[in-house]
Amino acid sequence: MEFNLKVGMSFTSEIVVEEKDTAVAFGSGNMYVLSTPMMIGLMENAALKAVDVHLPEGYQTVGIHLDVKHLAATPMGMKANATAELIEIDGKKLKFKVVAYDEKDRIGEGYHSRFIVESESFMKMTEGKK
Repeated sequence: MEFNLKVGMSFTSEIVVEEKDTAVAFGSGNMYVLSTPMMIGLMENAALKAVDVHLPEGYQTVGIHLDVKHLAATPMGMKANATAELIEIDGKKLKFKVVAYDEKDRIGEGYHSRFIVESESFMKMTEGKK
């Protein structure tokens, strides 16, 4: 199947950091700052939104690899955003450059890979694990 994706597609996801987004809430630390798992989630969301709307009905992407650095802390109440840019297409495997910022600093950077799957067969295979 041919997918209508092009290198350079991008999307930016943004949040205002709330208590539910902090390291304390995620159990990944004891500080009320943007947690690494939430920053990564923001990056993954940007990658998903950059391409999933361009896929045929019944297809979507799933995350398969992350190589990310969390560079700086972001306090509650501050905006944070992540941008994902599609940099490589290898069949159904997609590679994104991801970068995250708050209102003051670059807070994260790295790479994220996703794989295109047919939703129904993916879920049948996954449910078969039960």
